Amino acid sequence: MSHVPPTTTNAGAPVASDAHSLAVGSDGPIVLHDHYLVEKLAQFNRERVPERVVHAKGGGAFGTFTTTGDVSAYTRAALFQPGVSTDMLARFSSVAGENGSPDTWRDPRGFALKFYTSEGNYDLVGNNTPVFFIRDGIKFPDFIHSQKRLPGTHLRDNDMQWDFWTLSPESAHQVTWLMGDRGLPSSWRHMDGFGSHTYQWVNAAGERFWVKYHFTTQQGIDNLTADEAAQLAGSDADHHIRDLWGHIAEGDFPRWTLSVQVMPYEDAKTYRFNPFDLTKVWPHADYPLVEVGVMELNRNPDNYFAQIEQATFAPSNFVPGIAASPDKMLLARIFSYADAHRYRVGTNHAQLPVNAPHSEVHSYSKDGAARISFAGPDVPVYAPNSAGGPAADPARAAESGGWESDGAMVRAAATLHAEDDDFGQAGTLYRDVFDDAARARFLTTITGHVGGVRRDDIRERAIQYWTQVDAGLGAALRAALNGTAPVENGEPATASVPVA
Repeated sequence: MSHVPPTTTNAGAPVASDAHSLAVGSDGPIVLHDHYLVEKLAQFNRERVPERVVHAKGGGAFGTFTTTGDVSAYTRAALFQPGVSTDMLARFSSVAGENGSPDTWRDPRGFALKFYTSEGNYDLVGNNTPVFFIRDGIKFPDFIHSQKRLPGTHLRDNDMQWDFWTLSPESAHQVTWLMGDRGLPSSWRHMDGFGSHTYQWVNAAGERFWVKYHFTTQQGIDNLTADEAAQLAGSDADHHIRDLWGHIAEGDFPRWTLSVQVMPYEDAKTYRFNPFDLTKVWPHADYPLVEVGVMELNRNPDNYFAQIEQATFAPSNFVPGIAASPDKMLLARIFSYADAHRYRVGTNHAQLPVNAPHSEVHSYSKDGAARISFAGPDVPVYAPNSAGGPAADPARAAESGGWESDGAMVRAAATLHAEDDDFGQAGTLYRDVFDDAARARFLTTITGHVGGVRRDDIRERAIQYWTQVDAGLGAALRAALNGTAPVENGEPATASVPVA
């Protein structure tokens, strides 16, 4: 018979019983000084950290990224040098739903990656779409509020969503993606991922380039119909979590090919639209894909809470050779993500095993709740010092990126380029990328969602929104709405439970 270890308190002392509290006689009251009972109940009351404000529902796995191409001409980042293999963690998620919401609601999907590189952690926090709803981070709290729940009824609301979207025309491109077939991926394995933002790469010579990341699924794109998604929302709300876990457990490891678009640094100044606008894509005809390597997920987490729920991804986690761009949404996220982790998981969240870098850390950060690691007592806790503490390397400044910017401090939109507009790329996606059947499904989807709007002025604004995307689409939407009452078209997100 194998040895069964004794139950202990969190301090390691053995306990007498897991079944019976200490009481005054068999039938009397329990006593407060049963410290193990108190410890178990107090720990239970605190075993959840606050859920993420967005991307609350998700799952993930560990794996490796292997660089198979040669992009050393563009970046000196250690993980992107030929032949380098890097441990990594991926977390996939939905955006607007709460932690218990169905995986198959129509919603963008988060595509967050943590690379444990030899030069520190690099986090790439993207989505399964190459664009987003807004281009300035000051609108992000308002956007998310419009997709969440009303304060009175605590229900999600089509009027609130379409009021925000139609008053924010820059949303048109992303809403076209969302209402199209790829708004309902059949699994996380069968969707692409994108860094979405424009980032900066810096090579060993200090030359700078602008890049966009594309992760192409090797499993092929596969989507659910609206009816299939609605059925799964009721029969298996955890369908995507179950799918990823099961395939990895069976040895069927999902893979994605990473490619980047590379724009020469000077091109950005005169490109026909703002290349740092998160609502835009770069045409591949202008900047073709350059293959970088392969991401493989091959190990399930041992503990969901410790390794997925407590995992923290932040766009501020750069490594030498990779830097930010003037993308206003990216610059806002660089602050907000790390700040959210300090609130949600704790000021020392980066010391948790799932978040800790695999490279050495020499930091002057000090103390705080849940401090796990610390330097020896002879290591100074301030800089500069004369006691041999770590010192910054001024030579790294040339590798940290940056861009030219000279002007007064203003609150304004970015400078418009020749082809900057909000509806053009959404129209191209609808007319030139969707086929006839996809356009028909798209009309059905938006008819269902706009049909759930109660206020006439918002409904009319929504019709005008789609008319500016494509005149024929707007006319077809008006005709469909005039022929029906507010509808529920089988979507998992209907008039009463709108999309994200």
